Amino acid sequence: MKTITRKELPEIVRPGSSTMIGGFLGCGTPDEIIDELIVSRIGGLTVIANDTAFPDRGIGRLVVNRLVSRAIVSHIGTNPETQRQMIEGEIEVELVPQGTLAERVRARGVGLGGILTPTGVGTVVEEGKETIVVGEQKYLLELPIGAEFALIKAKRADYCGNLSYSLTARNFNPLMAMAAECVIAEVEEIVPVGSISPEEINTPGVIVDYILVRGCR
Repeated sequence: MKTITRKELPEIVRPGSSTMIGGFLGCGTPDEIIDELIVSRIGGLTVIANDTAFPDRGIGRLVVNRLVSRAIVSHIGTNPETQRQMIEGEIEVELVPQGTLAERVRARGVGLGGILTPTGVGTVVEEGKETIVVGEQKYLLELPIGAEFALIKAKRADYCGNLSYSLTARNFNPLMAMAAECVIAEVEEIVPVGSISPEEINTPGVIVDYILVRGCR
């Protein structure tokens, strides 16, 4: 694990990268990492996230600044700019049911070949997908999804890179940290090893590549 400043981000995250971004409607999203992506104009991104937040918050700011070429999310209903760009053909949007999205990410993180879910059976979600019948129930086979980078937000890290999250930030951040090739965590503070109790460690430091402390430019 290495600590970095914002100015070092452009040397790590490349234009055109696939990026998982944690958070839920902007809560638990790494805002300073997003700030730097915007300032450095790192675009052409494929963003995998729960949602695109709002035009002035979280991932929505990347959309407004036209840095996202493709979004794989559970909904875009809170961001009219994402909707406009999708209708105009300026951004590709793949909508995935929220639970299915979370489980596809988890499957990648724990090494599963896919998941079976009844969600979407008999709808447009089923089109082009393999189906499997177990007993009398028909399921869709949904494949794992990962990314080159996971850009996540944690409350605290210790000097070994172990992460602890706060409240809603636990929804997607820990899953995404397991499913990416490179994990960059934005944290509010770094504390001595042992300051975070074992039951509060949600992401082990062994899978965290970089730590960015908020306010460290």
